[in-house]
Amino acid sequence: MNVIYPLAVPKGRRLCCEVCDAPAERVCTACTVTYYCGVVHQRADWGSIHEKICQLLIPLRTSMPFYNSEEERKHGLQQLQQRQHLIEFCYTVAQKYLFEGKHEDAVPAALHSLRFRMNVHGLSSVELVPAYLLLAEASLGLGRIVQAEEYLCQAQWTVLKSTECSYATHSLLHRNLGLLYMAKENYEEARYHLANDIYFASCAFGTEDIRTSGGYFHLANIFYGLKKLDRADTLYTKVSEIWNKYLNNHYQVLSQARIQQIDLLGKRFETDTGLDEAQEAEAIRILTSIWNIRESTSDTAPQKTIFVLKTLVMLYHLMMNSSKAQEYAMRALDLAREQQLSDQEQNSIQDLLSLISAEDAHLVT
Repeated sequence: MNVIYPLAVPKGRRLCCEVCDAPAERVCTACTVTYYCGVVHQRADWGSIHEKICQLLIPLRTSMPFYNSEEERKHGLQQLQQRQHLIEFCYTVAQKYLFEGKHEDAVPAALHSLRFRMNVHGLSSVELVPAYLLLAEASLGLGRIVQAEEYLCQAQWTVLKSTECSYATHSLLHRNLGLLYMAKENYEEARYHLANDIYFASCAFGTEDIRTSGGYFHLANIFYGLKKLDRADTLYTKVSEIWNKYLNNHYQVLSQARIQQIDLLGKRFETDTGLDEAQEAEAIRILTSIWNIRESTSDTAPQKTIFVLKTLVMLYHLMMNSSKAQEYAMRALDLAREQQLSDQEQNSIQDLLSLISAEDAHLVT
């Protein structure tokens, strides 16, 4: 049984639900340190993040008997290091859910990230802002605009009070404000905030960095929705080129390693994307969205469609997903043949297919 018995709770201690802060009635029997208001929130938390961090929470939420200050100091240091690890882990998991469109699943993971940040940095630190922004974006995805505004107001107020807010954090704040105004169909205000997102991201990472591409992408979506297709096309092209350049650099490392007959398998070596799971999910969402838009104009601009398809091929190939890589490569090759593009274009796609097939054959042997 995982029901809490009130008489077993120490006097003066209030047990709260991990998801909504309501009075708790259930406890996780695996870790015995996490509480819920009912089975619905317990299942939601388990599916989102708790299953991944259940056992890691035990030392963080259990008081240990100490006999001298040195042991206490070591335990405190271990707890701090564990919390810092969980801050980033929960943040990445929540981000990945958002990029995959799983907004409901993102909420518990984002809440965990926020709580760990509060434990480590305090209640008014600018370090809380990324978690507030995750919760705001999840709320927007769930159609809860008022709740999203509350999280964004909290994030804005925290940034205003801070004297040490990074360009990267300013960028994320403006990006989420842009998304809010897009949801409210206030496109002028949305464009203002996305322009600021691009400015701050460029200051932090450069104008051609993948971390800046999200601002261009959302701005392109606004122009596309407003039927300003030339502006949208220019921005979609820029986003595609940014991701293509980034992935091609990693792809060239892999190709060179194969030429030198270096055994990459089983090591991951540098054959992966260089991205975390959330960034890979972002790349998939952005590039597949652009590809879907390009498909509608593939008769008039087939090379733009093929360019995005080849970028997706490299992404999935570097993610070790050869079936998806082959699927997009075949789409690109079929389109190149259908539109009677140059032999050079067709050969470049064939080269991609050959490398993927060679990797598959090496895996089998």
